[in-house]
Amino acid sequence: MRKKDGKDHRYFSIVENRRLTCGKMAQRTVLYLGEVNDKQETAWRKSLEVFDEEEQRPRSLSLFPEDRELPADAIDGLQVKLSGLELRRARAFGNCWLGCELWHQLGLDSFWQQRLPDGREAVSWEKVLQLLVVNRLIDPGSEWRVHRQWFLESAMDELLGVDFAVAEKDRLYRCLDRLLEHKQDLFVWLQRKWADLFHADFEVLLYDLTSTYFEGEMEENPKAKRGYSRDGRPDCLQVVIALVITTDGFPLAYEVMDGNTSDRATLRGFLDKIESTYGKAKRMWVMDRGIPTEAILAEMRDPARQMFYLVGTSKGKIKQHEKKWLDLPWQKVRDSVEVKLFKQDDELYVLAKSEGRQLKENAIRRKRLARLLRKLRAMRHSLPARDKLLMRIGAAKTEAGRAFGFVTLQLPDAGQPVTRASFHFCVDKQKLKEAELRDGHYLLRSNLTGEDPAVLWTRYVQLTQIESVFRSLKSELGIRPVYHRLEHRVDAHILVAFLAYCLQVTLKHRLMEHAPGLTPTAVMDKLGTIQMIDVWVPTVDGRWLILPRYTQPEKDTNLLLQKLQIELPCQPLPRITSSPSDTGSDSSPSIACLL
Repeated sequence: MRKKDGKDHRYFSIVENRRLTCGKMAQRTVLYLGEVNDKQETAWRKSLEVFDEEEQRPRSLSLFPEDRELPADAIDGLQVKLSGLELRRARAFGNCWLGCELWHQLGLDSFWQQRLPDGREAVSWEKVLQLLVVNRLIDPGSEWRVHRQWFLESAMDELLGVDFAVAEKDRLYRCLDRLLEHKQDLFVWLQRKWADLFHADFEVLLYDLTSTYFEGEMEENPKAKRGYSRDGRPDCLQVVIALVITTDGFPLAYEVMDGNTSDRATLRGFLDKIESTYGKAKRMWVMDRGIPTEAILAEMRDPARQMFYLVGTSKGKIKQHEKKWLDLPWQKVRDSVEVKLFKQDDELYVLAKSEGRQLKENAIRRKRLARLLRKLRAMRHSLPARDKLLMRIGAAKTEAGRAFGFVTLQLPDAGQPVTRASFHFCVDKQKLKEAELRDGHYLLRSNLTGEDPAVLWTRYVQLTQIESVFRSLKSELGIRPVYHRLEHRVDAHILVAFLAYCLQVTLKHRLMEHAPGLTPTAVMDKLGTIQMIDVWVPTVDGRWLILPRYTQPEKDTNLLLQKLQIELPCQPLPRITSSPSDTGSDSSPSIACLL
């Protein structure tokens, strides 16, 4: 009870009791319900905007407790039984709201509303897609899981202003069927948005490929083929995904290709795609070795195309030009990084040496080599039969990778018994020493012959950005494995994951501006603590007043919202209904009248 302007007012909240270490109890406000009228005077009455489900229209009601008489002139008055209050359907709100907020910041609601017009369907396709993308960002799962579980455990119904119709199983799958034709327009829209929001630079582009695998035979998807698996699943069919991003991680375009597509067969198409979409410009393409062919590099050097490249080369090239490097001086470009420069045939070769990378590569090789030697010693101690020995050596070779090449093996001939004399091994120390000397060395080549080598090195190491995008797609956004059978739905599944990554990278750059040190995942987890709860209050006339309310954020969550310069929305509109509900109540917090 509080006095205000000489009058008594009662404010109601849901509070949680917490026992302190000293034995006392402390109360934390979970939900604020507002004021219920105590006074009869019209001038002092508080009204509440409520949606009447019977009349299907909003109304203004004045709420009175059951222990106060309803005024004779209160046409819009309603008595509520606060003692019968129930809490139902606690569900995630904060992280879902942030996902929807990012969707609106990128203007994806406008983009998709223009391209997915409403038909005879009760729910717009844009809201169905928004549901799928926010789910992929927060708690990735299948469309079936969204339909059966996740939608009911989230506050997306209140955030989208829809009922369960948005999460009907067939509707979710049919939404995927409408997306792919707008993919190219989406790339252009996002490029403009990132330029407006973050002044993104599109002069340097990173290009790389990854793969994602399927569960099942995939007989209805002609793209599903076996090829080089970057997921360590050569037993599964897969597709290859080629991606172009900026140095800040903003994706410009991607393409889904057959699972057996060679890296070298993809670049020319992307060069043409970027030029046709965004126009010709002096762009630098940064790629790893194995992607461009010599013919493609020759085309990029053509002055008419105005294309520049920076690409890594194999370590065999270092040995090939070894005599040219020996007499050249090292130039220090940053701490622990030195370079040597050499020009040949309108190209600049940069031999870079990183001490930190050298130590890391040495440690990785020695660890694998030590594990391999332990296994070989165990085989030499047990002396299994020859066939079993060969199988165990094959398994050890697969695990050791390139480290296996530094071990010389003497194996028994066919029919010869396995003894310590017929089976032995040793480490090729000279070969190992030469390899360790080459560790940490990179040979880069570029047609930017006048560029600062420090800038070239910085650009090349930014390839780790695109690797982090692939890790995010595969781990945090759950793009693999793929369970869809039809080709166009597989491609649409990848497009949904792409959109979820767009929300994630937008949040990442918001955090870099306002809250550096925080990650998108940490922010989503923190906001996930804000839940929405339906407060059901019975009325004297036998109906129910339903107040959907999100819980009060903790102090650190409020600080985070302030840093991001965003505010939680207004509480949803209450509604009044005469229909009972089968859902059980969760009355763990208690109701209290705050004094």
